[in-house]
Amino acid sequence: MTTERPNTERKALAVNLDARRYGSFAEIGAGQEVVRWFFRVGAAAGTIAKSMSAYDMSVSDAIYGHCDRYVCRQRLQDMLDREHALNLERLKESRGDTTAFFAFADTVSARNFHGTNECHGWMGIRFQAHPRDQDSQIIIHVRMLDTENALQQEALGIVGVNLLYGAFFLNHEPDQLIESLLDNLSTRRIEIDMIEFSGIAFRHVDNRVMSLRLVQLGLSSAAMFSADGEVLQPSEVLYKKPILVERGSFRPVTNVNVDMLEAAKAKFVKEEGVDADQVVSLAEITMRNLKANGDIDLRDFLARVDMLAACGMTVLISDYFEYYRLAAYLSRYSRRKIGITMGAASLVELFDEKYYTTLDGGILESFGRLFKNDLKLYIYPLLDRESGKLTTVDTLQVAEEIRTLYQYLVDKGCIEQLDTHDPSHLSTFSREVLRQIESGDSNWIDHVPSEVAELIQQRGFFGYRKPAVAKIAAKPVATTVPPLEVAQGLLASLDAPVVG
Repeated sequence: MTTERPNTERKALAVNLDARRYGSFAEIGAGQEVVRWFFRVGAAAGTIAKSMSAYDMSVSDAIYGHCDRYVCRQRLQDMLDREHALNLERLKESRGDTTAFFAFADTVSARNFHGTNECHGWMGIRFQAHPRDQDSQIIIHVRMLDTENALQQEALGIVGVNLLYGAFFLNHEPDQLIESLLDNLSTRRIEIDMIEFSGIAFRHVDNRVMSLRLVQLGLSSAAMFSADGEVLQPSEVLYKKPILVERGSFRPVTNVNVDMLEAAKAKFVKEEGVDADQVVSLAEITMRNLKANGDIDLRDFLARVDMLAACGMTVLISDYFEYYRLAAYLSRYSRRKIGITMGAASLVELFDEKYYTTLDGGILESFGRLFKNDLKLYIYPLLDRESGKLTTVDTLQVAEEIRTLYQYLVDKGCIEQLDTHDPSHLSTFSREVLRQIESGDSNWIDHVPSEVAELIQQRGFFGYRKPAVAKIAAKPVATTVPPLEVAQGLLASLDAPVVG
C-alpha cells in the first residue's frame, strides 16, 4: 500500500521545520522560484542561511568564475561548489555538530518575450544527509513545456521543492525520490531528461539504472550515458553534431552490431557537411525491447549496457519505438545530418503498413516525418544461409502497393546499401548466439567481440556457465608393498640407478 506524498506547501514546511537543515539558495534566470516556497510557508529563518540571484553575466562571473554558457552543467556545479563551501567555512565550527548543511542552485532559461529560446534548466543540491556527514549531491536537467513564462516559473518552483524534499527525506529510496520529482505536476509541463546521484548517501546507486527509471516512469522519453557510465544530458552531447544511430537488442552485442556501425560510419562521414571528428555514434535500446519478456530485468539491462560500454559505445535508452519519433527527437537537438543504420530485416518491417494505423496519413505521414530533415538509412545485408543469397536494398521485397514509394526513396538517396561490411559476419544471428550461450555451446565465442566474450565469461551473463573441470582421482598405492621396493620400482621404470 503506497502512502500519499504531501503537496508542495507541506513539503516546503516539512523542510523548514526540520531543525537539522540549514543552507543557501542561489537561482539564476527565472527569479527565485524555489526559495519563494520556503519563505511563503513560514519558519524559513531556521532553514535559509542566504538567498541570492545573479541575472547579470558580469556579476555571475565575478561570483562563480567565467563560463561560456550560463545555462549549463558546469555553471550549476560551480554554484553548488562555492555556496556549499561558504556554508561550511562560515558555519561548520559554530553549529556543525547539530546541522546538516546544504546548497541548492539552479540556472534556467525560461521563455523569453518573443518565445524563441529553448526553455530548459539545470538544478541541483549538495547536502549532508546528517550533521558532520560527507557530502552527497543530486543534479537534474529539466525541460519546461508550458507556453507561458509564469507557468514555467511555477513549475520550476514545484520541481525544486520536490528535489529538496526528496534529498532530505527520500535519499535512502532513490526510486521513490525520482518518482516524487513530478509530484503536483505532470509530464505535460516538465520533462526531466537527466539525473545524477553522487556522494556518500548514494554510494550504492547505479546512475544508469536511475536513467532507465526516468524513461520507465515517463519523466523523460529518452536517457543517455557514456561508455564509462557517466550520465549525459542529450542536448549537450548532440547539439549541432552529425548523429549516427544503431538500434538493437544487443543480447548479446555481436560482431554484426560492431560491423554494422563501422560500415555505416564509413559511408556517413562521406556525406556533405559531416565532419568525421564531430560524429556522435549511439547504440539505442527501446523500452519496448527491454520489456519484451514482461517487466524490465535490471540484470539483463546492465549486462547489455556493460557489453556496449566494453565496445566504447554511447547508449541511448528511448521510448521511441517508431523511427519517425526517434528522428524528431534527434532533430530537436541538431540540424546536422542524421543517419540510422539497420539490417535488411528491419527495413522490411519499416515498410509494413500495420505499424502506422494510428496516423491519419498512415505510412506516407510516417515517412514524411522520418525523412523531412534529410535523414538517411544505411542498410546491412541479410544472408539466407540455405540459399546463400543476400537481401539488399536492390533485392528487398516490399508490398506491391508501396513498391513505387520504396523505389522513390532509394532513387532519392534516402536509403543506401552498406557495401563495406565484413562478409564473414553475415552468418551471425544474435538469437542463435544467445541460445548457444545458454546451452553451453562454445561456438558463440566466434560471433562476438573479444571484449564482450570476456565479460560474458567473467560475469556469467545470459546464463553462461563455466565448463566443469574434470577431476582425476588418485589411485591408491597397495599397502602390501614395502616403501623401499615401491621407490626402487619407480626409479627402475625411469632407467635410473638404485642407490641403497
